[in-house]
Amino acid sequence: MKKLHITVVGSIALGTLLQVFAGPDWQAIESARRNHRAQVARMEKLSAEEKCAAKRLALPLDHGPRAQSTPDLNEKRRESFEAELKACKDWVKHLEAHGFTVKTHDTGNTDVRARLGMPIRYGSCHTAQVAGYALEGHVPTREVLRLLKQRPEAVGLAVPAMPRGSPGMDGPAYHGHRDPFDVLLVKRDGSASPYQSYR
Repeated sequence: MKKLHITVVGSIALGTLLQVFAGPDWQAIESARRNHRAQVARMEKLSAEEKCAAKRLALPLDHGPRAQSTPDLNEKRRESFEAELKACKDWVKHLEAHGFTVKTHDTGNTDVRARLGMPIRYGSCHTAQVAGYALEGHVPTREVLRLLKQRPEAVGLAVPAMPRGSPGMDGPAYHGHRDPFDVLLVKRDGSASPYQSYR
């Protein structure tokens, strides 16, 4: 019991000293740490499918004197996150090249996905809305136009994950790699059926 008591007191004293040595950044560091702990607590309450989708969207960066990562690892995480953002921006360019006017909101897509009724199990890196339909992920324009022409009773279309070769995931960085993928028609009851296959 004494060892535990000494450890706690030592941690409290070290925390107080670090505030003095870290300077004004200390509050920002501690705020980021509190936010991270809150995010971890929220993640523990999610189902396995929700956790998988949420982890794809998170970019955990550690900073400060007690960082649990290395600068090299953080740089790799940042590069991966920036690659995802570039893919989303390239998908927007794909839509614009086919006559769509696109307005983006970089606020995350969890709330939008829920508002539109798109189940998280079909989640991807971005969510869009067109004429009352949800578009989840890198949906090809051809299928969007078909959806708008046919007007089925559905939540919308989804391309789960981020398959290489889909619009926005087809640039030079992918070296011509193409993953087979399905565009899913997501129904209002949460089920889905293949709308178009790309092989």
